[in-house]
Amino acid sequence: MTNERVIPGQYPRQSATLASEAASVPVARQVVREACAEWGMDQDAVETGTLLISEIVTNAVRHGRSHSVRVIAEQPRSDRLRVAVVDKSRRMPELNIVGPDAIGGRGLLLVDALSDRWGTDLLPWGKRVWAEIAIRVGDQ
Repeated sequence: MTNERVIPGQYPRQSATLASEAASVPVARQVVREACAEWGMDQDAVETGTLLISEIVTNAVRHGRSHSVRVIAEQPRSDRLRVAVVDKSRRMPELNIVGPDAIGGRGLLLVDALSDRWGTDLLPWGKRVWAEIAIRVGDQ
């Protein structure tokens, strides 16, 4: 895991490159937990951030067609947490509505419901899927 030093004009960020496999999901959650603890975020941010990263990493593992994924937790503003996953696939994620008996397919519905905003950035070598939430600042 890298913990990038914050210099003027930059914001805190932690990231890790993980194998593109289901066993990486708990490791991704730990990256987010550690970042939130270091930055003094409240428990609500920790819980929501870890759930968001779980869903995004799971999608990347299932559909990303990469050997590895890059997990990122960052604080672009003092009142925001952003989690992201980079993979080498340029296939865009799709928000699907599934029936009540479906076994899966609800990951992005959860991301959409829990985040203030989310999206996908196409990169020359793949894509970054991210989600952002507001966090409490002050007496946490």
